Amino acid sequence: MTRLATALALCLATTPAFADDDKGFGAAGLLSGKNKEDLPPIILSAGEPISSAPWVLKSGTYYEFEIQGDGSQELALVGPEFFRAIWIDEIVVEGLEIRPLGLDSVEFDEAGEMEIGFIAIKPGSYYIKIPGTTGETQRLDITIE
Repeated sequence: MTRLATALALCLATTPAFADDDKGFGAAGLLSGKNKEDLPPIILSAGEPISSAPWVLKSGTYYEFEIQGDGSQELALVGPEFFRAIWIDEIVVEGLEIRPLGLDSVEFDEAGEMEIGFIAIKPGSYYIKIPGTTGETQRLDITIE
């Protein structure tokens, strides 16, 4: 019986409950502030580029970005493959937090702003774009490594 008690005590002593893991994320894991990066905003404005450069993301990292619509035209963004390659933590619109199970597209009928927080999951090449357009400036290429 003492051998079992000694083994149990050793196990408990060497694996503290909420200790930082070897990546330093702590008890919050991937949602930890140490694992968060901000991305440049996507701008929705008639005839203007939606982004200045492609995104290169790292799988397992938490990202936040804003989509800003100026109301110059009713505009949407589609990217079902990208949205299925990430886990969306929340979408914030005017202080309201939405926690969806999935997403296919978003649309701005008037001026506004939303923030999306997500964890990149599935490596690959993806895009989000304004539907019905073919120009490179109306598309944001995204790579998850």
